[in-house]
Amino acid sequence: MKYIALLRGINVGGKNRVPMKELQKCFLDAGYTGIQTYINSGNVLFEAEKESDEKTLQEDCQTIIQASFGFPVAVAVISVQNLSQALRQVPEWWGKDPQEKHNALFTIFPATAKEVIAEIGELHSEAEKVYCSEGTIFWSTSIQYYNKTKFSKIVGTKPYQKVTIRNANTTKKLVLLGTQ
Repeated sequence: MKYIALLRGINVGGKNRVPMKELQKCFLDAGYTGIQTYINSGNVLFEAEKESDEKTLQEDCQTIIQASFGFPVAVAVISVQNLSQALRQVPEWWGKDPQEKHNALFTIFPATAKEVIAEIGELHSEAEKVYCSEGTIFWSTSIQYYNKTKFSKIVGTKPYQKVTIRNANTTKKLVLLGTQ
């Protein structure tokens, strides 16, 4: 089965440097196959021979990354199948309008999407739209309202530590790569 590991907080501002070739090698050395990375922000597509739950894979990925690079990295893991299903169910407004920002916030176990949304608090109803899938929060806002939104202010907060964020283009590309 194919999965996507989404690493949080690597290669940002010269900190937690993780070269993609070395990341591929550590997944290969751990026994995973079909390994492919996408852009430098820590997106790894991989196959596990036996079907595993995403929580177990997340723990394994975090362990092999820390062993390989010497520092902890939080990882969200989602199957290509589950992300593809979530994208089929996401409302029409997500990921379409170029005058809006569209992000997917992937929760890092044990956090849940509902818990993260509750911690963020009441949304700015005129400025932002949110759709919640099992482990993913799909969020959009117009660029003009961006600074008024709750989601634009989560950096450095407790809920921010529980997610890793990808824009709509990256999210859709990961599913595309995983289904080829």
